[in-house]
Amino acid sequence: PGQSLMAVVPARQMWVNANFKETQLTDVRIGQSVNIISDLYGENVVFHGRVTGINMGTGNAFSLLPAQNATGNWIKIVQRVPVEVSLDPKELMEHPLRIGLSMTATIDTKNEDIAEMPDLASTVTSMPAYTSKALVIDTSPIEKEISNIISHNGQL
Repeated sequence: PGQSLMAVVPARQMWVNANFKETQLTDVRIGQSVNIISDLYGENVVFHGRVTGINMGTGNAFSLLPAQNATGNWIKIVQRVPVEVSLDPKELMEHPLRIGLSMTATIDTKNEDIAEMPDLASTVTSMPAYTSKALVIDTSPIEKEISNIISHNGQL
């Protein structure tokens, strides 16, 4: 109970979570262009995308205890922060990807005017990608029965 059975990801809306070291994020901004190479296709296929989000925490942000070495000394480890990159849907149609593949991402931080780009952003869509009527239940017969019971009890 309480565990996800599956995730439905529309192929034309796939994205990449690129884990960059915190020391590499200085000039990374929403909207910058990204070149991505998948181990599946090799260097002959380069995917093009844009930075769409920078997560607010690392994978270890909510760890109860910080890392320590064998001597018990607390040590500082450079953390990795997930950067979300949207991919070009046309390229995804030509070269489909699978969830969990290894990729190499390179963000172009040189040719962008960093001053005009936001530090943080959120993407809110007005419409869901997909809808399903599988769990829509017609309650009109139930409501009719409730009304009959209430009216019958009112006559007693």
